[in-house]
Amino acid sequence: MPATPAWPPKSAPRLFVADPLRPGVHVMIEGPQAHYLSRVMRVVAGDPVVLCDDVTGEWAARVVEAGKRSVALETIEMLRERETVPEIWLCPALIKKDRFDLVLEKATELGVARIAPVVTRRCVADKLNPERARAIVTEAAEQCARTALPELAAPVKLDALLADWPIDRRLYFADENGGAPLAPAIAAAGSQRAGFLVGPEGGFDDQERAAIRALPQAVPISLGPRILRAETAALAALAIWMAEAGDWRDREEAGGRGKE
Repeated sequence: MPATPAWPPKSAPRLFVADPLRPGVHVMIEGPQAHYLSRVMRVVAGDPVVLCDDVTGEWAARVVEAGKRSVALETIEMLRERETVPEIWLCPALIKKDRFDLVLEKATELGVARIAPVVTRRCVADKLNPERARAIVTEAAEQCARTALPELAAPVKLDALLADWPIDRRLYFADENGGAPLAPAIAAAGSQRAGFLVGPEGGFDDQERAAIRALPQAVPISLGPRILRAETAALAALAIWMAEAGDWRDREEAGGRGKE
């Protein structure tokens, strides 16, 4: 006999919703998400949709009614609890919009818990559109099957970030003047709470570098012999941390999965 197809299928569209979910909840999808379901995915009544609420986890839902401007869904059952997010923050200096969009997207895919943009003296940008940034982060989480959204903080100046940095969280910062190789530094520290501070295209100036090094939690690190773009440095650092101390170490224990 042929095997019973999995339900919901892996091809089912995935969306984050604002309200907590439970069995039998009716959810009304409107705006761009409704357009995506009705016009792009062309769902009809009875079709499956996977929903995440960033609180309880991932749920299977069924389309009740699909219209041009709204789609009504009903939750059926929980598929996965909300993932445990590794204790890693990314504090990237603001850079050009298209490159910062890449940082937002890929940092979300890599599993970061918090993205806290920083304004430094050499930044070419000092503002961030919060709605656009949240949309990029949410779409990235949907695409890579995350069940948790990273916290997205408003941009702050470097001195404010340093003044408020938690005493129990390490701050690795990419210092172009040199530092400890990152992988051994992480391995020596273990999986304790951490964050990465990455400068803009022009790097940190001498005063900023001195202020960062004066922070007791700061650890200057090196990302190898090549000069990396700001976005490359941020993502490389995150990948190394995930491999050394994050949820890449044990795929089964972490409950993660690659894109099918």
